[in-house]
Amino acid sequence: MASTGAGEKWACAHSRKPDSGIIVRVKNRRVCLAVLLRISVGLLLAAPAYPAQALGGSEASLAPGPKPAPAPLDVSLLVGIYGQGQTTIIILERDGRLFYRNSDGAEIRIHRSKPRSYEGTLPDLRKVEILLPRNNTFGVCPFLRIGATTYKRADGGASAWFHVTPLHAIGALRAAALRAAPPQEAGPFRKPDLVELVHLDPAIHLDIRYAQSNNFLSTPVYTEARAFLERPAAEALLRALRKLEPLGYSLLVHDAYRPWYVTKIFWEATPPHDHIFVADPEKGSRHNRGCAVDLTLYDLASGKTVEMPGLYDEMSSRSFPNFPGGTSLERWHRDLLRRAMESEGFTVNENEWWHFDYQDWKFYPILNIRFEDLAFSGRP
Repeated sequence: MASTGAGEKWACAHSRKPDSGIIVRVKNRRVCLAVLLRISVGLLLAAPAYPAQALGGSEASLAPGPKPAPAPLDVSLLVGIYGQGQTTIIILERDGRLFYRNSDGAEIRIHRSKPRSYEGTLPDLRKVEILLPRNNTFGVCPFLRIGATTYKRADGGASAWFHVTPLHAIGALRAAALRAAPPQEAGPFRKPDLVELVHLDPAIHLDIRYAQSNNFLSTPVYTEARAFLERPAAEALLRALRKLEPLGYSLLVHDAYRPWYVTKIFWEATPPHDHIFVADPEKGSRHNRGCAVDLTLYDLASGKTVEMPGLYDEMSSRSFPNFPGGTSLERWHRDLLRRAMESEGFTVNENEWWHFDYQDWKFYPILNIRFEDLAFSGRP
């Protein structure tokens, strides 16, 4: 898919098609679950030990093992999903070294051969070569060769966010969604009590992508950059934050309560083959109930967002919570976020490492209140 932003295009080639193993495009939830199961089994069989870096007390119980060192820059630039046609290949980092991972989960070490290239040999004796173009930056993607076949990056690559081409104009979709009505539900439900997160605790940082243009639709969808959750979910989020702070992290929220009409816009704008990454408006979203939050880690020392194996809202297998690629430190951060959130009653979405549902979501109704109609700011 091409970017819809003015003058903006993906920095890398993009051909998210399924292969016989790791699937970059999943057409239905049953297939998705099968992929996740295969990835999980592969992780259990080939999970690495993290390099030693001591943590103590309650920090050690929350952290997913000792914290790994950052990957060398020339190595991290090569990590990703490479593809051509129906074939996809994962290149990952562990202990500062590169590995080729095939569809069966088997890994082969890739060694540096020249200043800007790495090489390895497959069991069938074919040569694998990963090349970094001259004057490479994060905006120029490497490519991979196996024999005479060249593979380009097939994931979000060096982009700051992921893009799709909307099926319809967002303005027209918004007008139609605002005229539509959410599905009727039987209930009974608890009375909604939405709390605005920044007023609950200023330590929670916001980067509300749908109020900006740096989102998968490349245009603002929200009218205001605000984040709300039902009170029990908001209080649980705050407890997770308190557990992360001793390790040097805060939380950066991308989205929380989402009016139903926005869910309808997302569904109608997204191509059907990527519908596993957006909620069906006929069923409603847990975001619509104020019991789902999209977020990531925020590094307190640097004041920067922590890098994860995939981008927020990326519609590829890098978004799966058990995706085996990326760098050791990226996987460690992703797993730390999950452990902190799950310790307070949240469950990670099966397709999105950043999306967490609060355990009481089914007790709240689907809401369609626009942000500008939420006159209050939340109460402590």
